[in-house]
Amino acid sequence: MENPYYPVKSVIENVIEETPTIKTLVIRPEKPMPFRSGQFMQLTIPGIGEAPFTPSSSPSRPELIDITILKTGRLTNFSHEVKKGDIVGLRGGFGKGYPLEKCEGKEILVVGGGVGLAPLRALLYYLFENTDKVKRISIKYGARNPSELTYLREYEKWKKIPKTDLTITIDRPHPDWKGKVGLVTTLLDDLDIDLKNSIAVSCGPEIMLKFVSAKLVSVGFKPEQVYLSMNRRMSCGIGKCGRCNVGEYLLCKDGPDMNYAKIKDLPNVFG
Repeated sequence: MENPYYPVKSVIENVIEETPTIKTLVIRPEKPMPFRSGQFMQLTIPGIGEAPFTPSSSPSRPELIDITILKTGRLTNFSHEVKKGDIVGLRGGFGKGYPLEKCEGKEILVVGGGVGLAPLRALLYYLFENTDKVKRISIKYGARNPSELTYLREYEKWKKIPKTDLTITIDRPHPDWKGKVGLVTTLLDDLDIDLKNSIAVSCGPEIMLKFVSAKLVSVGFKPEQVYLSMNRRMSCGIGKCGRCNVGEYLLCKDGPDMNYAKIKDLPNVFG
């Protein structure tokens, strides 16, 4: 039996600068590491520590894994210093991931904010590769300003994928921006979507998740149709340390993608 705490030796294949504060590490583990969209992995920076990140690449490519990281603290700062050829560690995937089986035959509404598009990107790649299984893929994405739009180079390609539409907004007016302005929740008004035959998935800062989930319910989604990616405080990855609890649930085992109906009335849902 493999030790779940022992990371797989991996090499940095490439480093992509997404924004001034976000980088994507393209990582090749010494053996393929299968994962489901939405599952997370623990990334080890030797001599520094480890932290949880959800792969942002396609699950159909387990031999090469993208980890997109916002520079926010000690380990993430060090992760932004790694270079092509450096050695890191990976362990996982952990958690249940997105409810892919519930997506079949449905319209899928994907709502992201900032670097929250990273975990959703793995889901999008799965959906893009399986458009025959869904009715529609509707992406609503927001960032504070144009410089913080993640994966900007891919948007035009996404728009050309069958059954897919993409709408983007920034929080406040900006001289370099000619598109929509307003919080991502404003994109949920007057939704052109079959509410009875849809699933909504959202990832972003917890304050965003709080208002997105409330907005989705107010426009007609049932809590059972809403899934939130809640990647926070996860440490061991296997339900031993208990740090990632939301009520009775442990995000590392029961999530990190939680059905809103299960958690909406718990006291510590949004921090």
